Amino acid sequence: MVNDPRPARGAAIDVLGATQAFRTSGGDLLVLDDVSFSARPGEFVALVGPSGSGKSTLLRLLAGLDAPLFGEVYVDGRKVTGPDPRRALVFQDPTLLPWRTVRQNVATGPQARGRLAASQEVIDRALETVGLTDFARSWPSQLSGGMAQRTALARALVNDPSVLLLDEPLGKLDALTRRTLQGELLRLWEEHRYTALLVTHDVSEALVLADRVVVFSPRPARIRADIEVGLPRPRDQADPAFIALRERILTLLDADLAASAPSRQDGSR
Repeated sequence: MVNDPRPARGAAIDVLGATQAFRTSGGDLLVLDDVSFSARPGEFVALVGPSGSGKSTLLRLLAGLDAPLFGEVYVDGRKVTGPDPRRALVFQDPTLLPWRTVRQNVATGPQARGRLAASQEVIDRALETVGLTDFARSWPSQLSGGMAQRTALARALVNDPSVLLLDEPLGKLDALTRRTLQGELLRLWEEHRYTALLVTHDVSEALVLADRVVVFSPRPARIRADIEVGLPRPRDQADPAFIALRERILTLLDADLAASAPSRQDGSR
């Protein structure tokens, strides 16, 4: 990771031998298989891998929404046993409540904790941070996809998270909006210095944003590689070093997909 003199406000993450399976009609489906890794306070880590390889499952374990079948998950040395607003999860779908305005959606967390009256300035600051002050009274149906995702980010930031878990938050956006919000995600991380974990299928996006890229194997997921990016920000995607890292990761993913593909018995190509 490139050295940064600013103090990190994020939490340390330790995943120790996490194994997770889901009950299906055909039996138990193993999703994570003895996964272990750590993230330093204030580090930005991207998780990449084939679809269904357990990346989102790992975020749910860190958020405390699910418990591992085996293994343990720790944040700042404390075992994760349930949800905590300081571990905020942002999904691909903004999941805004359509009957609440932008401001009311952002206020959902403080209101649920009985702290709405005391959090008005914090809510205003979160809206300003993501550039939505002028849209505070708008309804979700009036927002573009990018604005809806900004609202979801503000809803997470209002809780002053020490860990921000990002489950493909830009996956449904058009290319231009996605690139703009990549810059916003990086700006927010640099400003708040929380620990960020990003699930993405876009290897270039992972390299633009993250300090490290963790590559998952096909299900049941194991860690295939843990790669330090080590490039100064902002990152130039035409830089030969950037291209070499992207090709290295894509080669790993392609090799794993080829190895996991079912063999053909009919001689077809």
